[in-house]
Amino acid sequence: MAVRRKPRAAGRFGPLSWRVLVYRVPTEPASKRVAVWRDLKRLGALYLQQCVCIFPDLPGIAADVQQVADKIPTLGGETFLFEVPRLQSDDEARIIAAFRAQRESEYAEIIEECETKFVKEIEFERFRENYTFEEAEEIEQDLEKIRRWFDRVRERDWFKADRRDEVEAWLAKCQGLLARFEEDVYRRVGGDQPTATSRRGEPDGPPALRPLAPLRPVRSRSRRARALPPRAEQEA
Repeated sequence: MAVRRKPRAAGRFGPLSWRVLVYRVPTEPASKRVAVWRDLKRLGALYLQQCVCIFPDLPGIAADVQQVADKIPTLGGETFLFEVPRLQSDDEARIIAAFRAQRESEYAEIIEECETKFVKEIEFERFRENYTFEEAEEIEQDLEKIRRWFDRVRERDWFKADRRDEVEAWLAKCQGLLARFEEDVYRRVGGDQPTATSRRGEPDGPPALRPLAPLRPVRSRSRRARALPPRAEQEA
């Protein structure tokens, strides 16, 4: 089970200071710039413009940012890391609102993953009567990926964006759907014998292997070819 880390929240016990990272990375190969961008976005960076991003100066974050900054020269680039003790109140309010908007957008992606994909996945497997231990295990793995995705977003939700509670409610709903699916698997398969479930109209006895009909053309079934969105795969 993944360890849940408590998100680092921005307290208001004193003036909030900031760190601004300005960097340059060679344009070719593009993979270097993409790698830096991905690392900074994973940390929760807010981009003010291209190659200029800002972070709240909170415990633990500065070390993470410094680690990425130290990596950039090894890629042939250069960095400038500034400490900003204080922002104008209006500017700070706009930056905090932008941070919240980023996290809300990420929470919305997770909700969409739960609502339109995870729930539909279980409905589809019920429609196919695909009650197998293997399928239940794969669905559980998908839910764990979504949970890890949520944990990473929550960790960088320093300003308590909206929709966090909504995500938690959806995860609880998905967990309940998975639990009921697992109960049905055990009920139909029986005991601890992970054998395929026979369908209505098939003769009794050991079931024959059947090719999976492409009921949904967009979905291939090589290790649940239903992949999570690229963002989820990166976060997981």
